[in-house]
Amino acid sequence: MGNQEDIDLSVDFCGVTFLNPFVLASAPPTTTGGMIGRAFKAGWAGAVTKTLLINASTITNVTPRLASLGFKGQAPGSKVNYALENIELVTDRDLSLWLKEIEDLKKKFPDHIVIASIMDDASEPKGWQRLAKQCEEAGADMIELNMSCPHGMPERGMGSAIGQDIDLAARVTGWVAEAVDIPVMAKMTPNVTDVGLVAKACVDAGADAISATNTVASIIGVDLETLSPLPSVSGYSAHGGLSGPAIKPIALKAVASIAEATDVPISGIGGITAWEDAAEFILLGASTLQVCTAVMMHGYSIIDNLVEGLAGFMKKKGFTTISDMVGVSLEKLIPLGELDTKTRLVAHIDNTTCTQCDACFISCRDGGYQAITRGSDKVYKVTEKLCSGCSLCMQVCPVSGCITMGPKS
Repeated sequence: MGNQEDIDLSVDFCGVTFLNPFVLASAPPTTTGGMIGRAFKAGWAGAVTKTLLINASTITNVTPRLASLGFKGQAPGSKVNYALENIELVTDRDLSLWLKEIEDLKKKFPDHIVIASIMDDASEPKGWQRLAKQCEEAGADMIELNMSCPHGMPERGMGSAIGQDIDLAARVTGWVAEAVDIPVMAKMTPNVTDVGLVAKACVDAGADAISATNTVASIIGVDLETLSPLPSVSGYSAHGGLSGPAIKPIALKAVASIAEATDVPISGIGGITAWEDAAEFILLGASTLQVCTAVMMHGYSIIDNLVEGLAGFMKKKGFTTISDMVGVSLEKLIPLGELDTKTRLVAHIDNTTCTQCDACFISCRDGGYQAITRGSDKVYKVTEKLCSGCSLCMQVCPVSGCITMGPKS
């Protein structure tokens, strides 16, 4: 879209200035300080470290620990992934190494933001506070509380074992907020009934910001040859965390719920792959954006398209700063009972662009209201008195714009 000199992508997030809203999430792309440094050089404004522990020697990752879910592409044997499940644990690198790397990163990249992700159990404040203080002393700009990992760590009384308990989540947040002067951000799990309630409790306890969400608890599939759930580790598996485009709708709902329940900045996470995804998260209340799976699939260089695409969208819509966009779409979220029931739309099919694939006819016949007829010449017609306006046909049509919803003829 070309340069957008008049668009300001910088973000003031809890008093910390990000060059742009794009941040690497705490995940394999931030396994080491060296990797984070390469990402900063590529154009990422910030990074959240892999989650740090006091004693990382207790961590041993299995192999393999990833499994993917996709649909078959156009080329024979090809696959396009829309979800990734992982059973990888937090960092297995010694805390002293991480503290040195945080220090080095801030010396080499003073304008980039290093967020230290930390984790401990909720039995006492000592571990959380010690970790937070050491990261602050090393130069970290912010602390992110990992109280949301859905696999491996909950069995140890950590991760989502904390984030799924409002009282525990608030208690841990309060401990860390008291211990450090830098901003504290609580990371939410989507695996709760109302993420807004948990977020509000953390804010009331002292959180300066909320990040949402961590991965969705999942079992991605079963190998029908070996009958082992995936990923298979010597014939066995465990439930893991789902990420990627498939979880974006869940994450968007979480961000909107948190924005409605609190008044602190939100870092949006979950399925951000393209600039369009980024724009949606911002419009629903996020002001920084954390990315993981897309980087794992395509590398740090996706930052160019993210930045350029978002700037182009902002210019087109008349936004000059990120803050102009934040939460703009929230006012258009209303209770279902308040939606317009008087305006009645029906489907319209443009047979000049139709590929005669039968998708609309079959879906309406077997999953809709039998409003579409198919002539012997493969011309599709909508019987408007039968069409309920559900839009199923438009959703399954492979040709953009071939089926539209509009007033009755």
